Amino acid sequence: MPQHYLLYGSERYALAILRPVQAAIRARGDEAAWFFDGPGAEDLVAGERLLSVAEVRAWKPRAVITPSNAVPHFFPGVKVETFHGFDAGKPRHIYVRGFFDLYCTTGPRDTAKFQALADQLGHFSVIETGFPKLDPFAHELAGNPPPVRTPPVILYHSTFSPKWSAAEKLYAEVKRLSRDGRWRFIVSFHPKMNPETVAKFKALVNENLSFAENDNILDLFGQVDMMCSDTSSALNEFLLTGKPVVTFDNRRPGPQLIDIHDARDFEPAIERALGRPPELMAAIRAFGEQLHPYHDGQSGERILAAIDTFIARGATNRKPKPANLWRKFKIRRRIGYWGPARWQRPAP
Repeated sequence: MPQHYLLYGSERYALAILRPVQAAIRARGDEAAWFFDGPGAEDLVAGERLLSVAEVRAWKPRAVITPSNAVPHFFPGVKVETFHGFDAGKPRHIYVRGFFDLYCTTGPRDTAKFQALADQLGHFSVIETGFPKLDPFAHELAGNPPPVRTPPVILYHSTFSPKWSAAEKLYAEVKRLSRDGRWRFIVSFHPKMNPETVAKFKALVNENLSFAENDNILDLFGQVDMMCSDTSSALNEFLLTGKPVVTFDNRRPGPQLIDIHDARDFEPAIERALGRPPELMAAIRAFGEQLHPYHDGQSGERILAAIDTFIARGATNRKPKPANLWRKFKIRRRIGYWGPARWQRPAP
């Protein structure tokens, strides 16, 4: 009998993260279905199955796999967190919410941090798998980046949080530099970006600046020579291409970034990045190997193998998960389910 796996999302970005896992499930001869409690269901395509709460409970998935920060506790199956991005230095990445049985970490940096918490708390397990969102782009993440284009193309991306976003601070510089013709810009923002900021940047569109509506920013990486950002997790994904990143007031700067604190330094920082100095390129490569050392496009398969391992050893952890009553209530209220939460653990 085919095994059932539920792919759970609360934002549209779940599609890009979990579709490689869906492909791995289907390659096994097993079945995948989706549940959304936010945007994303409308973007499912023919052959992708969407379930209701009642259907999920009747379908009895072996595991619920999600990049979200929480998951309905009343869904059957092992609860598996795949993350929705890399640690960019924001306070809520290395943070355990008490919903998950298994964390599938993206690379050595995160594995060490989450394993330390697992040893301390005892109510979840950690297995390093890599980040499935990167599986379709594995061929672009190995080797040296291609030469800089003529004219160079720059990806400008910003996080949505007003506390961390540099979009307003760098708006005037992006406007000025996009009009002198030396460089081309592609602008991409987090889906939750302030609509007024989005409108301002869309108004800049000209022959040297385009605005990308693509939900999966990885689709843009092959089109550009560098990125400019702030404290967005997407910049870490971009660094895996081996190309430079200029940041503004990054919360966790290091030798892999060109970090600035004054808009007047934006132009010279871009010039330095496009020059690809050897010490910067070496630092980017070293950082990438700690962040995500997998270049085989098999992270989806490793997630399924991690679930197999967890179930084979009893599908339990050293300690029970916390009661988490308030968060569980909020999930029930959001989804509109007030029925029982009991379910059977999957057989090994």
